[in-house]
Amino acid sequence: MLSDTPGEVSTFKKIINEIVEIAAIGAYLFICFAAVLYLKSTILKVEGIAFAPFGFSAVKALLCAKFVSLGRIFHVGERFKSKPLIWPTLYRSFVFLLLILFLNALEEVVVGLIHRRTVADSLSEIGGGHLDELIATSFVGFLILVPFFAFHVLAERVGEHNLVRAFFPSRS
Repeated sequence: MLSDTPGEVSTFKKIINEIVEIAAIGAYLFICFAAVLYLKSTILKVEGIAFAPFGFSAVKALLCAKFVSLGRIFHVGERFKSKPLIWPTLYRSFVFLLLILFLNALEEVVVGLIHRRTVADSLSEIGGGHLDELIATSFVGFLILVPFFAFHVLAERVGEHNLVRAFFPSRS
């Protein structure tokens, strides 16, 4: 019988925690993205345009969840910790929005290169291909990130266990 060394158990727990974190972030982002895409789909349907990329929202949510997770690993946006909670919340939301936009642009360039498109052609696809749509999408993305980071900033201040207990009290 093989026994696990403490380092192996710790590494395994870190991997499981990372998977759970990405799944939770991905679920939150999927719900938000699906709601926005459903609204867009409904508006376009009224105009007679078929649009239903809900599979796209699942893939994009998982990809953005991994980007957020990577940003947290590298301590992106960790400023203003001693300030009132609104400031680190807004700062992290903005910095992570920029990180997600940058990494999504990088993803588009890589996919474009695989499909033999120029970098300029690939970048022109970002945000639907129009500046107004990119700005609107970025604004909605920021609004999606604010409650997400508000929860995390509050958890850092009061303790994650305490925050979870406040939202999900035991029924016993």
